[in-house]
Amino acid sequence: MPLETPQRIVAELASRGYNADREAVTLLAGASDPGRALAAALDSLPDDALKLSAAHVRTTLDRGVVPDPETDATSPDVRTDSPTDATSPDVRTDSPTDAPPKPAASGDGDPPVSDATPAQSSTTAGNGTAVETGGSAVGTRSPPPADILGDITGESTGTGEYDEFVKVFRDRYERLSSVLRGRVNHRPTSSLESSPGGEDAAIIGMVNDVRSTASGHWLVELEDTQGVFPCLVMKDKPIAELVDQLLMDEVIAVDGTLSGDGGILFVDSLHFPDVPRTHRPNTADRHVQAALISDVHVGSQEFMGEAWSRFADWLHSPGAESVEYLLIAGDMVEGVGVYPNQDEELSIVDIYEQYEAFSEHLKEVPGDMEIVMIPGNHDAVRLAEPQPGFTEELRDIMSAHDARISGNPSTVTVEGVDVLMYHGVSLDEVIAELPEDKASYDEPHKAMYQLLKKRHVAPQYGGHTRLAPEERDYLVIEDVPDVFHTGHVHKLGWGKYHNVLAINSGCWQEQTDFQKSVNISPDHAYAPILDLDTLNLTVRDFN
Repeated sequence: MPLETPQRIVAELASRGYNADREAVTLLAGASDPGRALAAALDSLPDDALKLSAAHVRTTLDRGVVPDPETDATSPDVRTDSPTDATSPDVRTDSPTDAPPKPAASGDGDPPVSDATPAQSSTTAGNGTAVETGGSAVGTRSPPPADILGDITGESTGTGEYDEFVKVFRDRYERLSSVLRGRVNHRPTSSLESSPGGEDAAIIGMVNDVRSTASGHWLVELEDTQGVFPCLVMKDKPIAELVDQLLMDEVIAVDGTLSGDGGILFVDSLHFPDVPRTHRPNTADRHVQAALISDVHVGSQEFMGEAWSRFADWLHSPGAESVEYLLIAGDMVEGVGVYPNQDEELSIVDIYEQYEAFSEHLKEVPGDMEIVMIPGNHDAVRLAEPQPGFTEELRDIMSAHDARISGNPSTVTVEGVDVLMYHGVSLDEVIAELPEDKASYDEPHKAMYQLLKKRHVAPQYGGHTRLAPEERDYLVIEDVPDVFHTGHVHKLGWGKYHNVLAINSGCWQEQTDFQKSVNISPDHAYAPILDLDTLNLTVRDFN
């Protein structure tokens, strides 16, 4: 086994159902005969162990129990051949725009390109597919662990009492109004009620109601901690088109002029909390990449196991040596009882067996990658958001790869880049409520723009998105992320909004009968690969 290819050790461990600490892999790779050292370590591993620790490898090496190659026939047959060009996936790269094209279909890919550099060296395989060439073998990954903020796991205190809902909405109002106070000269509604008519005034409030008048104007009721005040948006004003973008319970600011009797505010301008146009994202100080995926749905009859294996094989290849992070935005498994007649579409009917199968597929991923996972609405966690991470029982099932597990949503910082990970259930509501040019399933990133504009991942309460009352509103986007990563809608889309890269990463499940019934055509088996040093994006096709 060549010393420069620790990924062979990881691959052999995965094929035998084991995982290993990064340090354990390093120690084995540095042994005089890594293949025999690995065999010795595995032979002495307890039967119930799923993970090879660095301490166990040290003990094995210190005891000098590495078998003699002339007398031992159990040394693992570890492949040393590198992946060939013929197995490389099709690839299409585009810098983010507001209207990104879909990745090219099989046989029609382009080699990766960058905004600032020429196309990478490429060649053409026998089928005419452009593939990457060059690069050293994988095995040098050593990613520092991700930092995680906003994780509800272990912090949930809500019991569903009325007062707790009041508290979480007050927290939402206070935190988002602090973003807006610098833009308007805000006065509380109680002060406006006693003001003389004709004065200039401004309100920061939560949208309580929106309705049209008999004349076609818009009446927007805003609520703050003091009361509710009516605001009139005239239909002939340019800001009237913004009313179509309002959702119940989001926090906005308006300013204008009080009516003669002081009972209504005629609105001249409307402000969302929004991402500042001056926002400048953080980037890594070295070339390193992250794979952003979601909606694996193991346990479904439509789970694309072969495509997943092609993705995992590629992660072991030289072309993926810079991919050190894997961020999974929910729905590891298909779940049970999520939608009508789901049991007819399951290949695995037991929820725990679904997670066991997912864990086996996760073992195909290189063991020296840093993995972060959050749950989704198909996972075995509470449906109300924010969703805590998985229970200890499920974590034990998925422990073989030592993945980091966080709540939904969470901000994951990798190499200095802040990635807001949210599964995306609220996207259904945003798409249903807003005009098609502002939010649609075909361009899911535009719906994500609306959440960034509102600085909240699930602003509307009372619809399909369930809310759990907590000590604070974990769904507020208080700090602007550099990358916003979602899933859920099974559609691929990406673009930049005020310099924040928004990515919806598609799925790993072919169209189900239920999806056919609701006219969802999924984008499956794509893997967006993010350059953390430039925030350029490559979308790879593993169909």
